[in-house]
Amino acid sequence: MCWRELRKLAVALLLALPLASWAGPGDEAVLGAYDAYRAGDALKLERYAKKLEGHPLDPWIDYWSLTMRLDDAPTAEVQAFLASHANTYVAELLRGDWLKVLGKRADWQEFERQVALYPRDDLEVRCYAVLMDAQKENGAARETTLADNLWMWLEPHELPDGCAELAQFLLDNERVTVSDVWRRVRLLFERGQITAAKTTLEYLEKRDAPDERMLAEAARQPKRLLERLPRNLERRPVREVVVLALLRYARAEPDAAAKLLEGKLASRLPEADVRELWAYIGYEGAREQQPDALKWYARAGQQRLDEELLAWKVRAALRAGNWPVVRDTIDLMPPLQRHESTWTYWYGRAIATLGNENGARAYFLRIAGQTDFYGLLASEELGSVVAPPDNAYVPTEAEVDAARQNPGLARALELIRLGMRTEGVREWLFTVRYFDDAKLLAAAELARRAEIWDRSIMSADRTVRTHNFALRYPLPFREVFTEYAKTYGLDVAWVLGLVRQESRFVSDARSNAGAEGLMQVMPRTARFVARKIGLRNYVHKGVTEIETNVTLGTGYMRLVLDQLGHPVLASAAYNAGPSRARRWRDVNRPLEGAIYIETIPFSETRDYVKKVMANSVFYAAMIEKQVTPLKARLGIIAPRGAAEPEPVDDDLLP
Repeated sequence: MCWRELRKLAVALLLALPLASWAGPGDEAVLGAYDAYRAGDALKLERYAKKLEGHPLDPWIDYWSLTMRLDDAPTAEVQAFLASHANTYVAELLRGDWLKVLGKRADWQEFERQVALYPRDDLEVRCYAVLMDAQKENGAARETTLADNLWMWLEPHELPDGCAELAQFLLDNERVTVSDVWRRVRLLFERGQITAAKTTLEYLEKRDAPDERMLAEAARQPKRLLERLPRNLERRPVREVVVLALLRYARAEPDAAAKLLEGKLASRLPEADVRELWAYIGYEGAREQQPDALKWYARAGQQRLDEELLAWKVRAALRAGNWPVVRDTIDLMPPLQRHESTWTYWYGRAIATLGNENGARAYFLRIAGQTDFYGLLASEELGSVVAPPDNAYVPTEAEVDAARQNPGLARALELIRLGMRTEGVREWLFTVRYFDDAKLLAAAELARRAEIWDRSIMSADRTVRTHNFALRYPLPFREVFTEYAKTYGLDVAWVLGLVRQESRFVSDARSNAGAEGLMQVMPRTARFVARKIGLRNYVHKGVTEIETNVTLGTGYMRLVLDQLGHPVLASAAYNAGPSRARRWRDVNRPLEGAIYIETIPFSETRDYVKKVMANSVFYAAMIEKQVTPLKARLGIIAPRGAAEPEPVDDDLLP
């Protein structure tokens, strides 16, 4: 009997057993309590809770019960919960919730006591902490200004309640100007946060506020407004709405927005506004991979750019092969951004290309040896190829047993087993956050034995000096992946690298978008591929079955690889669609693979392709016992060519 038949037989035997014979004690009560909590049924939750005294998930049961009535809970009861569940994830979770309740109540005495014990950087809690300092009644209140709190004011989203209260406090105390309000509104328009922008405009007095119809037109039909400009732009509300319309227009059509600004419009706006608009048009042009993006950036002159605009100016320069601009723009980045591995690598490349080989070597040495995308590339620039270490640290049975006895890890595994994966993952992250390398690898081995592959990978990935790459890059279902990679003529290391990024080998994974299984196949894609490869009797309810899912996923990989001709493009297509992957190539000139990847407009896809390609290096080393440089895998991306046909619909994502 082959391995596949044995596995099917084992599953059939398991499913034939009564639920009670393989479900853990108390499972029904725990799941009932969880359902009652989500439904807001406190009475039902309490009935289930009585059956679960002494259960490993007791802290969660208590948390569900208390959080449902936290707004009205007595301080003493909350303090008792925090004391009895000290140093647990649910205590930290509840403390965060409790701090927001205390902030709303303006109970600053208890807030001050609790915030000193809260380690997280929570935006709303930070805002309440500032309000606490500003409203102290003992005369020690410090002057609170908007300049001190730009981290809140420039948040590019709707503000949470605590921050909205802080903003109102600043307004009431005349510490926010009309210019401050318009600064935030512009930022929100740039980020497409129109509702939040309208909320911010409510801070203005009626005489300073824009016409609502004109504002709505700027948001919904900016081109129409810009074609019928008001005669008089002297009034600030009118002028500001015109700027908002141009920002909005540039998001969709940066080249058309540039043409408008090159006309008479620039002479009707303040010079500072014109510079800001050119910087933003350059940014949108870079994201759209427009060849004029650098020219538009240049017209912004000495306009100060934020981190996002600086990053995209570098990316535009990379595509243009303009290494002096790459170097000079990275020099303008704030220190934390400049020291990120991405910009460390490209700065090294820039100064090497410009003749400073010794300086470049120093930059590459900063990140060489790291196992991420740019760490691998930096090592290769120095003439070495990163490979898994020969001597892996293998946890002892005593270490694994200690991990098994850890209450936090035990709760995490129990939550995941019961289907509460989100809660289980957060419990696991909280528990391992201060583990040393040996404890991390013991936790990884514990998760591996439980076949919780994502937690095993995550824990092994965190080690600093002592590593185990077999835990970082596991090979579950290896026979299935090998068989179907061979069937479709795919590099099995690439397939495994993609699956590690897609699902972390969680066979029943489901995304918010509806993708399912090991290879995160979307329903429409599954039907399309099933027809293409002649998969008979396919029904969607079987899409998470391992063989079916791998058949569909590898079949799709083969289709997009045939269409696009390069694994980097096919990886991008797997995440964002074939048409986009094709469109992101240069029209006329070849690009090195790393530049193509770094200039992908979608941050999720950019990060995804980097990780898939880096993963494939390590899987190849583990399976084939040979190391292929990452640069060789990335290769050169050919120009798309005007006559090339469009590939299949982007809606057919896996």
